[in-house]
Amino acid sequence: MPYIDVFNGDADGICALHQLRLHNPQKSSLVTGVKRDNLLLKRIIATRDSTLTVLDISSHANRDSLLQLLKQGNTVHYFDHHFAGEMPESPLFHPHIDTSPDVCSSILVDRFLSGKYRLWAIAASFGDNLHVSAHELAGSLKLNPKKTEELRELGELINYNAYGETIDDLHFSPEVLFKALQPFSDPFEFYHASDELNQLREGFRNDMRKAESELPVRQTSVGRIYQFQNQAWCHRVSGVYSNQVAREAPDLAHALLVERKDGTFLVGVRAPISKPQGAEKLCIKFSGGGRAAAAGINNLAPEEVDRFFDAFDLQFTI
Repeated sequence: MPYIDVFNGDADGICALHQLRLHNPQKSSLVTGVKRDNLLLKRIIATRDSTLTVLDISSHANRDSLLQLLKQGNTVHYFDHHFAGEMPESPLFHPHIDTSPDVCSSILVDRFLSGKYRLWAIAASFGDNLHVSAHELAGSLKLNPKKTEELRELGELINYNAYGETIDDLHFSPEVLFKALQPFSDPFEFYHASDELNQLREGFRNDMRKAESELPVRQTSVGRIYQFQNQAWCHRVSGVYSNQVAREAPDLAHALLVERKDGTFLVGVRAPISKPQGAEKLCIKFSGGGRAAAAGINNLAPEEVDRFFDAFDLQFTI
């Protein structure tokens, strides 16, 4: 039976799959994309009688394709922490879904594997801005501060690579970066040996230097909103910059709008870290999605921006 691995191109999706394939190696076809390219099941809609492993993309957003794939005799193993909606009922569907704000898909895989490759789950948690969860997992392994810091940088750099309007905006396609990880069961070996990571580190520093000169376009008692131009570096840095400003002001909500080529905006929303709720509720109102702590909108029309600003204030005032 053919195997197909479908995964989000961010640190969580890559590290979740890496854990599973370290445990159970398979010659599989890989289906992935930039961070916001999450309707990945549409790409394989004609697949029949295969084993699909799906990681870190919303089952709600992919529901129609998921139902069709199940009808076509595919066995589906699904690991995710985003808003799920109604779960399909099928003996072929094996969900591992938890939308709690302190978990990511790699943590769900870590639970499934009883902590066998926990170091990768720690890196992914840092990449997903779940620093408290990452430190708790690091504590369970009694990692020293230096090792923990290396996993933090590893996760954040892999995550940084995922953000772009298209694959051309990225330093590496997520598939290439996943394949670079595959020979390494120990993330510290990858951290010290990887040429890819050195390139990401240099790109990250250059992009963040530009981002840190930007000021909010709107600031209220509930949060800060930033707006970036349609440039490759703006797309690349959007995720890690959103996470950074959220950590700097943990009691505030944050949003970052990045202009797309068609004039609409790609929007990232971070709920206050001190109260990680409401991000997905806000974004769903604008045909977006995500999870309680962090969510997004793929195509916010310019004429909807003012309504989004008002909805942002209302959502996080509640």
